[in-house]
Amino acid sequence: MFRKAVIMKKPELLIPASSLEVLKTAVRFGADAVYIGGEAFSLRAKAKNFSKEEMREGIAFAHRFGAKVHVTANILAHNQDIEEASDYFRELGEMKPDALIISDPGMFLLARQICPGIDIHISTQANNTNYKTCQFWYAQGAKRVVCARELSLREIGEIRANVPGDMEIECFIHGSMCICYSGRCLLSSFFTGRDANRGACTHPCRWKYAVVEETRPGEYFPVYENDRGTFIFNSRDLCMIEHIPEMVAAGIDSFKIEGRMKTALYVATVARTYRRAVDDYMESEEKYRAGMDWYRAEIGKCTYRQFSTGFYFGRPDENSQIYDSGTYVSEYTYLGLIEETREIDGRFFARIRQKNKFCVGDGIEIMKPDGSNVETRVLSLATEEGVLVDSAPHAGQVLWVELDRRAMDYDLLRCVVQSAHGSGPQ
Repeated sequence: MFRKAVIMKKPELLIPASSLEVLKTAVRFGADAVYIGGEAFSLRAKAKNFSKEEMREGIAFAHRFGAKVHVTANILAHNQDIEEASDYFRELGEMKPDALIISDPGMFLLARQICPGIDIHISTQANNTNYKTCQFWYAQGAKRVVCARELSLREIGEIRANVPGDMEIECFIHGSMCICYSGRCLLSSFFTGRDANRGACTHPCRWKYAVVEETRPGEYFPVYENDRGTFIFNSRDLCMIEHIPEMVAAGIDSFKIEGRMKTALYVATVARTYRRAVDDYMESEEKYRAGMDWYRAEIGKCTYRQFSTGFYFGRPDENSQIYDSGTYVSEYTYLGLIEETREIDGRFFARIRQKNKFCVGDGIEIMKPDGSNVETRVLSLATEEGVLVDSAPHAGQVLWVELDRRAMDYDLLRCVVQSAHGSGPQ
């Protein structure tokens, strides 16, 4: 019915933001749009999320730089949620984000009634696995569907060919994968009483497990893949930086990065890497191929588990799991986002809200939105009150950092993790 040739168009780059600081970072480092959660009705209750005031400021900031803001309200609602959700949608109607991300039909109905001028996107939690489902949501008034992560590129292409041309398709391109179908996990609720479908997931898929024989309670038999044990539910992260041509050819309108609990450093790294890769490919495939070494090197500098291509080229097998560890690989430590800069008598100063410890004399990096990384040295540190200090051990402290190189507002400061290369700040 809707089968048409796919027109190659530049996809939106959609970046997660856990806080106002991260939203500003995402926008400055290349996001076309960001998705955020409020203090209620979001499936990332452990994320910092946005107060009403922060949400207003974030929407205004993004719009000032030509970016959009999508707000998640994708819990599976219970009766007691409906009245509060109605009030929440009225507030969002006044703030005017660009879209609401919803999975529950009842929440969808409320949003349509209360916020008729705001686009609604159907969350991956709604299990969008076929074109008939997408046609259904389009008929209800949805602007976009977020495809289930269990779909192949071939299946996504079939969806694109069978839905109206003005219905948008959004797919994950990078980030953590979930052990359960479209994120519908019951493990957290079973083990801890914290419901993943209401935003309180404790991530039990990353835990280490053993076997117990029912007649011998208390005797734990380790499950070995090697001498480190086995993390039997622990999946690799998704990374499609090498397959942007296939993603574009499938007719995907929005490339979504997972990570609404990640730091500004993570967001800056993935945003600027995928921004350059997408821009390069849309200019020419030759330029994209020529930049591949840079993309791979940069994407490896953010926290990650080992990478896979998820379900895009077929069903994952045992090689898509990580059996020996549940932890991330991290090569860089985030020091802070530059909120303000000053130049005084040829000396360069940057104001940050410090995230991790560093000291006067350390060699660190200025990470810039244009893709460059500038090595610099910390010449002095001072508190907001002007008191000179030798080190910055207290997370959250506002500091003026004197650097031997010029930095700009919204640049990030980072340093190499000691365990990654055998040395830390020098």
